Amino acid sequence: MAERPEDLNLPNAVITRIIKEALPDGVNVSKEARRAISQAASVFVLYATSCANNFAMKAKRKTLNAGDVLAAMEEMEFERFMEPLREALEVYKKGQKGKKEVSEQKRKDKEKKTDSENDKSREEEEEEERMEEEPEAENEVEEEEVEN
Repeated sequence: MAERPEDLNLPNAVITRIIKEALPDGVNVSKEARRAISQAASVFVLYATSCANNFAMKAKRKTLNAGDVLAAMEEMEFERFMEPLREALEVYKKGQKGKKEVSEQKRKDKEKKTDSENDKSREEEEEEERMEEEPEAENEVEEEEVEN
């Protein structure tokens, strides 16, 4: 947990960006207002987390999941946020699935590359072994001719 209450606040840069995106161009927000919004957002996040944690504890889990957060929003009477949250969750899941597919493809490509390099090095080793065996075979033939 946080050591100081200030540690629980969201980063000022994030709050400023959210405020700018929410307001029309040309609207200025004072430092005090940004600080108040930051603290209010932090309190909201803590309250939502606490409510979601209660749902996880009732289900005898230690990990919060998206369902817990959605249930907490409903309990906190923020039903109007439910649909935007579901949409954002779907976008997030699709993004994660895409990232997973890309990393899986990279892993397969790397394995193929490693396998082909291993095959190539095996072929080179076999060729070197054949080259080493050929002079020995020639020497044996020469020795037989000398004996005859």
